[in-house]
Amino acid sequence: MDHGSHPVTGSAGLDLAALIVRLVLLPATAFVAGVGLLRPQVDTLPRRLWQVTVVLGGLSAVLAVVSAVAFAVNVVGAVVHALLVLAVPVLTARRPPVGRWVATALLVLLILETALGRSGVEFAIDTVYVAATAVWFGLASLALARAETPRLGPLSWTLGGVVALAGAVQLVLSGVAFDRRLYDTGFGIALLAAFVLPIVAAVLWRRVAVVGVAAAFVAWSAFVALPEPADLPVPGVPLLADAGRTPVLVSPQRPGVNLVHLPTAGSARVGDGPAVPAVARPGASGFWAEVELPAGRSELVVGGRTVEVDTGSLAALGTASGPDGPECATTALGGLVAGRKDVLTNCPADALSEADADALRKLVGFLADRKTQSITVVDDSSPRGAAAGRVVRDAAAADGITVRPDGAALVVVAGWAQAAAALDGAAAAQRERPAYPYGLYVAPWLLTGPLVNTVASSTVPLRFDPREQAAVSYAVALDNAFPGEAATMTGFRQWLGPEQPEAPRVQLFASAQVNAMPMAPGQPHAPGMDSPGEGLGFFVPQGTVVPISFPLG
Repeated sequence: MDHGSHPVTGSAGLDLAALIVRLVLLPATAFVAGVGLLRPQVDTLPRRLWQVTVVLGGLSAVLAVVSAVAFAVNVVGAVVHALLVLAVPVLTARRPPVGRWVATALLVLLILETALGRSGVEFAIDTVYVAATAVWFGLASLALARAETPRLGPLSWTLGGVVALAGAVQLVLSGVAFDRRLYDTGFGIALLAAFVLPIVAAVLWRRVAVVGVAAAFVAWSAFVALPEPADLPVPGVPLLADAGRTPVLVSPQRPGVNLVHLPTAGSARVGDGPAVPAVARPGASGFWAEVELPAGRSELVVGGRTVEVDTGSLAALGTASGPDGPECATTALGGLVAGRKDVLTNCPADALSEADADALRKLVGFLADRKTQSITVVDDSSPRGAAAGRVVRDAAAADGITVRPDGAALVVVAGWAQAAAALDGAAAAQRERPAYPYGLYVAPWLLTGPLVNTVASSTVPLRFDPREQAAVSYAVALDNAFPGEAATMTGFRQWLGPEQPEAPRVQLFASAQVNAMPMAPGQPHAPGMDSPGEGLGFFVPQGTVVPISFPLG
C-alpha cells in the first residue's frame, strides 16, 4: 500500500503518520504470510506462535482499514488485504494446506503493496526481497518456537544470501552507494540497513534471528517509502533544489556572489548569517536574492529549509550575478529542466552570437523596406549589448536610416534590466503622445513575458515559432519544474541542447497582450472566457506571439 508520496525531485513529501502505519502493517503482514507458508512443514503449530500470528493478523487487518480511511488507499485492496490476513491464522490451525495457498495470495498482495509505483528491475528486486524475507520470517519463527531445532540451518543461510544480494543490487542501482548520501540521509541509512541486517541475521543465534529479519524488512519498507535524496551539488553547475515543495535556483554556484531565485517572495541566508530578502528584478520573473557563498560546501537556508550547496574552488563568474544574472540563471535553468547539468562557464550577455547579429541586420533591413527614416537604439555596456548596438547602427547607416533619440521606431538590444526601463519608458510615452509610430522592436533574447508584456505590442526577429511543439513543451516543462517561471529564448535554446536542428531563416513575430473580454481591474473573467495566453504552454503568458512577415533574406 502506498502510504507516502515522493516527487521525482527528491523532495520530502512523506506523511509521517502514513510511514509509521506502513512500517507496522507490512512487517506484520510478512510475518503472517511467512508462518502460513511454512505451517504444513510442522506437525503442530506451537500455541504461543499461533497467538502471536493471530495478534499480528488482527493488527494488520485494522491498519489496512485505517489506511483506506485515512490515507486514501484503494478500498478494495484494503478489504482483500484484511480478509486474507485474518484468514491465514485461522487456516493454519485448521487446514494448513489451504492456509498455505491463502498465505501465498497474501504474499503476492504484499509484494504489490510494497513495490507500488516501482517497475522493471526495481519491481523484480522488491519481489525477491519481500518473498525471501517472508519465508525467512516463517522459518525463523518456527525454529524459535521449536526447541528441537537448535539452528536455522542451511536454508537460513540461503535466504540470507538471497535477501542480502537483492539489497546489494538495489544499493548499487540507487546511486547513493558511493557518496555521503548513504549515511547522511534516511533513504541511504534504510537501504544500508536492508543490506547489512540480513547478513547479520543469518549468522546470529536463533533467538535473535527473528529480530534481525524483522529489522531488515522494516528497513526495506522504509527505504521504498522514503523520498530519494536530491543529487549532490556540483561546483559550477547551477543548482535546482527543493525547499519544502518550493523550487530554489542557485546560480552560478561558485565562490562569491550568487543569485538565489524563488517563485514567491521570501529570503535566503548562508548558514547562521543574516537573511537576505528576495526582491523582484527588472525584466525577470519571480524574486531574487544576492548571497555571498564561501568556497567549498555550505548550507543555504530558504524558508526554514536547508539546501546544501558546493561552490568548490572555481573562479567567480561576474556576469552571472550582475545586472544580466537573472537571464544567465534562467538560461541555465532550461538545461536543468532538460536533465543536463553543465558547468556554467559563460552567460548569454558575454557575447553576441552570429545568429543574433544576423537577425538584427535583417530587422534593420525590414525597417528600411518600410521606409523608416529614423530609429532610436537602446543598448548597454555588456559585451553583447555593445556589439548589438554597433551591428544595428552599422546596418542603419548602410540602409540610410538615421539613429537619433526621437526616432520613429525603437530598437532595444540591451540586457533585461536596461530593456525593462526602455520599454517602460516607451509605454509611458505612447500613452501620452503618438511616440514611435513605426513600432517597438526588441532583440531575440528579450522575448520573455515580463519584458514584452510591459508594452501593448512589440516585434522580435526569431528563428523559431513560439507556437511550435518544441517551444510549447519547453514552456510546460519549465512551469512544472519552477511554477510561474517565464519562458526565455536563451532558456529554450539551452533546453534544446547542443544537437539542435539547423535554424530556419529569420522571421518577424509580433508579441501583443490580448484580452478577449475586457474586465475592470481585479475583476475575474466570466466562466469559459479566460484570456488567451492563460494556462500552461504559452511562451508569453497573457499574450500572443504571431508571425507578421515572411522569412527575411
